[in-house]
Amino acid sequence: MTKCPACRRDLPSRGFEALAEHLLAASRESDPAHVRWLNQSIGLKRLEAPELSERLTTLFRLPSEGLGEWVRRRFAARFFGPRPHPFVAALQHPTRSTLLGYVVEHQHFLRGWGRSCALILARTDRLDVTRYEIENLSTELGGAREGGTSHYELLLRMGEALGLSREEVLAVEPLPTTRRALAEWREICEQEPWVAAMAAMHGLELIADRTLREHGATLSYFDPAILSDGSVPPAAAAFLREGYEADAGHAGRALSLVERYARELDLVEAVQGTFLRSMDLFDDYLGARLERGERYGSPP
Repeated sequence: MTKCPACRRDLPSRGFEALAEHLLAASRESDPAHVRWLNQSIGLKRLEAPELSERLTTLFRLPSEGLGEWVRRRFAARFFGPRPHPFVAALQHPTRSTLLGYVVEHQHFLRGWGRSCALILARTDRLDVTRYEIENLSTELGGAREGGTSHYELLLRMGEALGLSREEVLAVEPLPTTRRALAEWREICEQEPWVAAMAAMHGLELIADRTLREHGATLSYFDPAILSDGSVPPAAAAFLREGYEADAGHAGRALSLVERYARELDLVEAVQGTFLRSMDLFDDYLGARLERGERYGSPP
């Protein structure tokens, strides 16, 4: 089974012929999601079905290292390529407004993340995945690991250090883009196979993976120098350092589980299509952080 990376429709594999025909049919109807996906992932030139099928075969082809490496390379190319995502570029040496946009939109993301991971936990029948998701929820929201502080709490502390109280942060509704992304991630975790949902959510943790340069990234999530040069408040450095030091191993463990069970359940192509859709949602969500940041000016 193949899954459309623009609308998540299930399609027969057939050497990606069915997916090519589906994408072309939708683009002839000027469907925005399918046109956008073709333009971003394949190119602006209109292709006939046989050539598009060949391009899709190349896109979905796994390297010798397997599915986890395919996920890493696709993610690195999308967000850390020669033209990095604008939020990644802005975070290299972030302004106060960039960090505040991060705080306000990301607190909604982390709460939605917890609900999504709880759905994966509820739907899986594999004990190692259950244990992983319990640990993940604790790390992101509970802070119970070895007396540590949750990522959510560290995020709120960053906001306070930048002059925005947690009461003010919690009172702000998410931007429409963030709301739409969270709604579809929840749909993915409710409707898609749990292993595809796991790839969709935990593959996103690669954003702070400092080893991604080994897989094609041209830069890090932020310039590591800001953790110690005093250009951001200590609370901001503490939040950024936590992800920088933790997410490499965390995402790697998740991808190992995804690879194992995607093969066992014969869902590799479905996982790939779902992950590609999740990257589109993440691209939009990172843009919402910048949009939110534009609403904050210089410190009082």
